[in-house]
Amino acid sequence: MKYSESLKKNRDFQLVYREGTSYANKYLVMYVRENWLNKNRIGISVSKKVGNSVVRHHLARLIREGYRLQEEYFHIGYDVVMIARVNSKDCAYKEIERAIYHLGGLHQIVERKSQDENSIN
Repeated sequence: MKYSESLKKNRDFQLVYREGTSYANKYLVMYVRENWLNKNRIGISVSKKVGNSVVRHHLARLIREGYRLQEEYFHIGYDVVMIARVNSKDCAYKEIERAIYHLGGLHQIVERKSQDENSIN
């Protein structure tokens, strides 16, 4: 991740939950808060309701990779927390990637992909 690092501290997550805005779709909930840094900080949360540890870690890796590959489209200077919903348990990578991009668009922190890139995906 070129422009990002991970959110790790509970107080950082709580600050994003308390002061950030949230949007949700079928697979993910995304909280966003401006951090005034020259980088994004990404936090991923997958509850035990979603599945066992294998399922949770697989889903966290899908979300992390989905963000990493679209990172260049996201504006810089935000704390982002992504929470996996139970419906995301059986999702393919492309569905997670689309869900991340969709939520970034709702938060207005993502630039539009060009037409050539949309036709490839």
